[in-house]
Amino acid sequence: MHEKIIILDFGSQTTQLIGRRLRELNMYCEIVPYNHFPEDASDVKGVILSGSPYSVNDETAFKADLSEIRGKYPVLGICYGAQFLAYTSGGKVESGDSREYGRANLGSINGNDPLLKGIEAGSQVWMSHGDTITVLPSSFKIVASTNDVPAAAYHIEGEQTWGAQFHPEVFHTTDGTKILDNFLSICGCAKDWTPASFIESTVAELKKQLGDDKVILALSGGVDSSVTAVLLNKAIGKNLTCIFVDHGLLRKNEFEKVMDDYEHLGLNVIGVNAKEKFYRELHGVTDPEQKRKIIGKGFIDVFDEEAKKLKDIKWLGQGTIYPDVIESLSITGTVIKSHHNVGGLPDTMKLKLVEPLRLLFKDEVRRVGNELGMMPNLIKRHPFPGPGLGIRVLGEITPEKIEILQNADDIYISLMREWGLYDKIWQAGSILLPVRSVGVMGDERTYDYTIALRAVTSTDAMTADWAQLPYDFLAKVSNEIINKVKGVNRVVYDISSKPPATIEWEYYKWLCKQTRHT
Repeated sequence: MHEKIIILDFGSQTTQLIGRRLRELNMYCEIVPYNHFPEDASDVKGVILSGSPYSVNDETAFKADLSEIRGKYPVLGICYGAQFLAYTSGGKVESGDSREYGRANLGSINGNDPLLKGIEAGSQVWMSHGDTITVLPSSFKIVASTNDVPAAAYHIEGEQTWGAQFHPEVFHTTDGTKILDNFLSICGCAKDWTPASFIESTVAELKKQLGDDKVILALSGGVDSSVTAVLLNKAIGKNLTCIFVDHGLLRKNEFEKVMDDYEHLGLNVIGVNAKEKFYRELHGVTDPEQKRKIIGKGFIDVFDEEAKKLKDIKWLGQGTIYPDVIESLSITGTVIKSHHNVGGLPDTMKLKLVEPLRLLFKDEVRRVGNELGMMPNLIKRHPFPGPGLGIRVLGEITPEKIEILQNADDIYISLMREWGLYDKIWQAGSILLPVRSVGVMGDERTYDYTIALRAVTSTDAMTADWAQLPYDFLAKVSNEIINKVKGVNRVVYDISSKPPATIEWEYYKWLCKQTRHT
């Protein structure tokens, strides 16, 4: 069992980011609701208290009993966590005249403090709070200040407990990772959580868990399901059967390319061509929600039909990753969202679940894939929605429209790779709009479709910025699409960020998480 850091979640949007930063430091951590500290804490090395959308002065604020934590483990309170420590120890936390949000600089630092070892005065930090600590308890000693926040960071005498009113986990805090690393040193952590160690321990656990049982897994071509398949294959070999469904809404030649990749990986994969079924059931449907339901149900029906042909299957493999696990619980411990990678599959299948990636963040999945020697095109593949091009053809889906979009998208993505832009982008794709516009090609008037190009940068898809692609690249893509894709005479580029716009143009709630990425 790996030693761990426990992160008590008080509801901050950056809680997962704290976890990711620790994992990047090769430290295993778990995020749990603020009131659910593990009963078995024998492997816990330290505790981090996260931020929160609440003020500690709110009656409804999340408040935890820390009596069994403080003094027993090293503790780091971040933002709300720091204010909560001060508030519950007799200090005073008050609303400021203005919200302290954005960049600040540490004007003074106690260089002898172990949390701030190696941090110099002037180091940039990121503030995001409306309250501030105005009175510290007598045992709380300031170790860092900014011009506007006297108690930017403090240490509690007689305890291995610290608080920071800034956010060391965010990119804008220049030395944030160093501060978190210093905390791990205080905790005496070995920092041995690596892709290689994960693979070794996970394969051993899978062999013990599954024995000679048979497993079935739905593949999408995405990184989560692909890495899941390779891990399972490494553990049980021929006892794993994978199913890859072509619903006719994949990118150009994607089914053939992905099947070839899986063959090279030595996986036992059943490829199912179900295009006609999906096109038939989608005929005449324009409502996005209805399209989503048809595609989701269609996938389930095909998967179930293929699964019934197999004998003695006892397990269903799923590409569940750690954010799915976290999102399945509210910070009160109540289930608020179910994440079933093949959710909605018939109960009659009565299969047990095996989820080898449930401890990993998305970036860790990619690192594990690299360690397993998987092809870069699988590991670095952009997120792609489960309903595929079905939610990128606005309005009715027809084979003709899919072909137009496939050809346009192929030009876009191919040129993005050629120009060295693909790996710099979180997600990119083309959208076929349900309107036609007038154009002139040669001496002829045209009345054809418009293609919208979308490219965003992001770290987790929760927020995203539109990618500022080079003008000459966009001009090249537009020219190639208009000249080579029959039925298109106009190309536009989407410069909307998320929020308020979503990454995709149509909403979807994909029933099969194996193929749900956005």
